[in-house]
Amino acid sequence: MTTTVLPSTEIITLPSDQDASGRTLGSEEIAAITEAIHTGTLTSTKGKFVKTLEKRFAEMIGVKHAYACASGSAAVHIAIAAIDPEPGDEIVTTSITDMGALTPILYQGAIPVFADVDPKTWNVTAETLEPCLSDRTKAIIVTHLFGNPCEMDAIMQLAQSRKIPVIEDTAQAFLAKHRGQYVATIGDIGCFSLQQGKHITTGEGGIVVTNDDALARRLFLLINKAFGYGDPNPDHYFIALNYRMNELTGAVALAQLDKLHWSVQQRQSTANQLSELLVGVRGIETPYVAPGNASSFWKYCLRVDGDVIPGGAVGLAKKLKDERGIFSAPRYIQKPAFQCQVFAEQRTFGNSRWPFTLARPEAVDYSRDKFPGTFSGLESILVLPWNERYTDEHVHYIADSIQQAVSELAN
Repeated sequence: MTTTVLPSTEIITLPSDQDASGRTLGSEEIAAITEAIHTGTLTSTKGKFVKTLEKRFAEMIGVKHAYACASGSAAVHIAIAAIDPEPGDEIVTTSITDMGALTPILYQGAIPVFADVDPKTWNVTAETLEPCLSDRTKAIIVTHLFGNPCEMDAIMQLAQSRKIPVIEDTAQAFLAKHRGQYVATIGDIGCFSLQQGKHITTGEGGIVVTNDDALARRLFLLINKAFGYGDPNPDHYFIALNYRMNELTGAVALAQLDKLHWSVQQRQSTANQLSELLVGVRGIETPYVAPGNASSFWKYCLRVDGDVIPGGAVGLAKKLKDERGIFSAPRYIQKPAFQCQVFAEQRTFGNSRWPFTLARPEAVDYSRDKFPGTFSGLESILVLPWNERYTDEHVHYIADSIQQAVSELAN
């Protein structure tokens, strides 16, 4: 397949997932919200939309239990609280992730222990996780970054050998598959986000899933202030917040759910097309997806070789933006999560530094030499925005722009 070369002066505006141009929102969502308003019942404790969403989502991915909540961060917090760590217990997680997946660990009094990543996929692996485990490890969180599944067979084998539960952060990985199985259904709990830029959106929102009945009970309670709705003698059984999704959000999510398979298929089709168009471009590596896996391509990520392309990912990003109007994110996050002030300076509750005061020194050792994959991975990554509204024209425009930019920078 060859790219259609466009005049260098022609600029195409790409659809954006931050507005209607890159989203599937439309008449179906409007009708659903209208129906919800007309019922006059906007709380999910008495309404039908959130309950229907939970049932249909569970059926879609083949899991026993699904519960909707207020956000993706709430989903992670609920999952961690369901595991019920003791203060000072450790939860091993990735060094490259959103803060919304990390602060819940601290709120539960646990210590985040950061694992290095594979610089080719930017995901944790069994090999990077194992050195981080200790007798205080309460859970492992794996993040399927950019929609690309982690290598779950080896991770689950490691976790099960140590009897450690696994939480899958699938905020970016709706309908991604590992060896034919949907991610989020492999570990003990899966967490999804419905934030503005995800595969389907309600602005904010989340879903937690599990096949474990006991964990499902805790997930339900943790969304509902630990109040036992439906119990013979309900009470508030333990400390928990109100993380419920409202019926308006549930109505939008339900309408969006009908479009999810199409959205993911569109992202996969156009991403694969771009990878074909970029074959042979010097200094560029297209996304690596392990054989047997299927990425849902939340974003499209290039590895940029700074030895071949002067300026590396930063230089390429600037040229694409300045000359072709293509916005991208070199490095994805500007520094590893553990270099953010909340961890580096242990800024938590007042001046207490709690729960870091309970941590083993090894658990909070963020020495650079422990994270070679993290630093090299962030140095080389260029994250291109991606959404289901991309067409052949958009893909060819991006491919032509990258080829032209690389040719000019490398010479």
